[in-house]
Amino acid sequence: MPLFEVTARDRKIYEEEIRDFLPDKIIDIHAHIWLESLIPPKPLAKGETQRTVTWPSLVARDNSLEDLQETYRLMFPGKQVIPLLFTSTRRDTQGPLNAYVADCAKANGYPALYYSMPEQSGRELEQAILKDGFLGIKSYLSLSPDYLPEKELRIFDFFPKEQLRAMDRLGAVVMLHIPRDGRLRDPVNIAQVLEIKREFPQIRLIIAHIGRAYVKENVGNALEIYAAECPDLMFDFSANCCEYAIHELLRLMGPKNALFGSDLPILRMRTRRIEENGIYINLVPPGLYGGAQQDKHLREVSAAEGEQMTFFLYEEILAFKRAAAKLGLSRQDVQDVFYGNAERLLNGAKESIEQHKKGSKRG
Repeated sequence: MPLFEVTARDRKIYEEEIRDFLPDKIIDIHAHIWLESLIPPKPLAKGETQRTVTWPSLVARDNSLEDLQETYRLMFPGKQVIPLLFTSTRRDTQGPLNAYVADCAKANGYPALYYSMPEQSGRELEQAILKDGFLGIKSYLSLSPDYLPEKELRIFDFFPKEQLRAMDRLGAVVMLHIPRDGRLRDPVNIAQVLEIKREFPQIRLIIAHIGRAYVKENVGNALEIYAAECPDLMFDFSANCCEYAIHELLRLMGPKNALFGSDLPILRMRTRRIEENGIYINLVPPGLYGGAQQDKHLREVSAAEGEQMTFFLYEEILAFKRAAAKLGLSRQDVQDVFYGNAERLLNGAKESIEQHKKGSKRG
């Protein structure tokens, strides 16, 4: 039984609109893997609030490396896709899941990031990176201390400066999923990203999802500020179908600062995303994701409309393609976004970490 269905419509969209647009080799800078067997159920404690949206959990219970590779085979026939691997985890499952990622990365020659907790010391993260070959760290806003209200979370609550100082010494990658309702345009986020770039210039900082600017209202003037203040800042557009946000990223920062990411397995979802009253809504086929009513970002459509829907990941790529066409991006620009930029960034991190490792041994 296949991992998921690829319909005739999906294949038509890929063959007619996507295959020839993409380079033959792709680096996916944003791919999650985890095993359900390594994550025992853990209901919310009394008084504990949910800090994340619930709809992604309706798409896939887990995503083994084999499932990720099969997804690439099904969705990108004729292409070679290399993922930057990291997991999704809680504190009580961090060890086994980071170990799983490290094992998969070593066995397949893939790059990987260590999933960090804010209470870990910079030294601990540095040792984990040097020991297991990680190229940097990823974390998530929900891991911030429980006493902090979600709307008041700041970047340094889950990426404390001690950790960032260690990543700066290594020249490592930091994958940043920014917090706060204002998302990309939030002034606190902007100030703290600029602070990171100023204080820790050797970090290879990636702002995930274009700073979660999934609708036009999330963009603001952040990209103009970053283009002026830190023109080497990198952004992935994983899980982002907002053509305006992608267009502004390419226009203001340039194609050398954009990275393709899938955010798999979530983007196996069948959906068409719309913007409504300043928020995103994922329109989905009826009954496919039982529980659509539990999340304000999900809405079921008619069966007829649902039959016309393709994969979230194809919708993301098509949004990028439209933005690229409006700006007149070249074939080389597209090659950079889907491969070259990530290759340079990851190779740079690998070389920097290796040099640090050699220096530590000499010391």
